Amino acid sequence: MRVEMLIVPDCPNGPVLKERLALALAGRTDVELTEHVIDDQTEARRRGMHGSPTLLVDGRDPFAAPGTPASVSCRLYRGADGRIGGAPPVEELRRVLGAPTTGSADRAAGRAGQGRLAPIEGGLRAVQQAVLRAFATTGAPPEQDELESASEPFAVPAAQVLAELAAEDFLTLDGTGRVQAAYPFSATATAHVVQIADGPRAWAMCAIDALGIPVMLGADAVITSTDPVTGDPVRVEFTGGRTTWQPASAVVYYGARAGNGPAAAVCCGYLRFFTSRATAERWTGRQADLSGTVLEQAEAQRLGADIFGPLLTPPAE
Repeated sequence: MRVEMLIVPDCPNGPVLKERLALALAGRTDVELTEHVIDDQTEARRRGMHGSPTLLVDGRDPFAAPGTPASVSCRLYRGADGRIGGAPPVEELRRVLGAPTTGSADRAAGRAGQGRLAPIEGGLRAVQQAVLRAFATTGAPPEQDELESASEPFAVPAAQVLAELAAEDFLTLDGTGRVQAAYPFSATATAHVVQIADGPRAWAMCAIDALGIPVMLGADAVITSTDPVTGDPVRVEFTGGRTTWQPASAVVYYGARAGNGPAAAVCCGYLRFFTSRATAERWTGRQADLSGTVLEQAEAQRLGADIFGPLLTPPAE
């Protein structure tokens, strides 16, 4: 299957569609995915673009009504629940791509397919990015004065912005209102340690989050974790654009328990590194109310990059 993304330069919904496609295609090996940036009406007409972003499946736009004209304007999609967004929901993508529907892991890890990059409005993105930069430089959440500096231009108290970010599952707070986690980082120890080159030692919320950190920061890093079945180490090293996994047989399980809630509660404990597919399958067989899939190394890396890679991108001018 040939799948193409058509977007205009700096399209804010391009990363959203990319993340949702990563979720919809997790575990698929029969899809060739490409991305094309279109900047004029003539090229849009030639390519079959009906607004940005457009998805073509084997050359056809499954979301465009017959006779829809070519366009480089912003495109909106209506989901089955009537909500309008800048990209099709994950379940709709699965339907048009012929992929089986899944549930909790996709809904939680990808915020119901809405992406992990907070909106610009109300200081949400400014505060989110301030929190992420603090973790990236110190391994810990920012101090209150840093948060107030980020929210001040928007005339909104930092505490209010943090509460909104927590309500939308961009981060989690403890009982005092302090940042407990900001995907992909955790303020408390987890099984997934990321040593950032020329930077701090940080904890990641899960295996996918750990794999997203080097891409998000554009930095070399070493991830260390353990197989929960054998206790054996798993090491992933990002160096100069190359990635090395030890052992070579290592995989990632991408799953979630039944129910709703933030990713920290529903799926982060079930997105784990394993030394082999066999130990991953042994572990999942012991879990109740768990659904998901085993991801090979390239699939897990792609998912981490697609979800977390855009999070520190500056807003378009």
